[in-house]
Amino acid sequence: MRKAALLISAAACLAGLSCSIPILESQNCIEARTAAGEFYSFHFGGDMRFSKDVFISHEKYLTSDFAGKIKDSPENTDPFTTASNDFPKAFRIGACSDLGDDQVRTEVLLFWRDDNRSEQRAIHVDLKKENGRWLISNIAYQ
Repeated sequence: MRKAALLISAAACLAGLSCSIPILESQNCIEARTAAGEFYSFHFGGDMRFSKDVFISHEKYLTSDFAGKIKDSPENTDPFTTASNDFPKAFRIGACSDLGDDQVRTEVLLFWRDDNRSEQRAIHVDLKKENGRWLISNIAYQ
């Protein structure tokens, strides 16, 4: 009886080890995904309408090149989600691709849901590691 219990325990341990889930994302993707989530949580938690004040509060999350590209975005639009005044209600960070040289591309899923509309749209957000921090370097709208 004791031998059978030992064999069952050993088999259970081996089965558990053989079924472990490998980490499929690079360390860069893991870190950049966290940074993208922090940025979009900050963005969705405030006023999404672009203004000089919004730009200043968001600038610390952007590379200087990307900040220069969007600093003159039209007011009352959202250059971080749709580049329009169609503001999503929620987001989720999706797939990530490691582009090499401390750069990644992350999919950000945007959601709209109300009585008249239920929609999902994806954008691609590029992040670059500068001075030890992951910063947004580009946003491609679909």
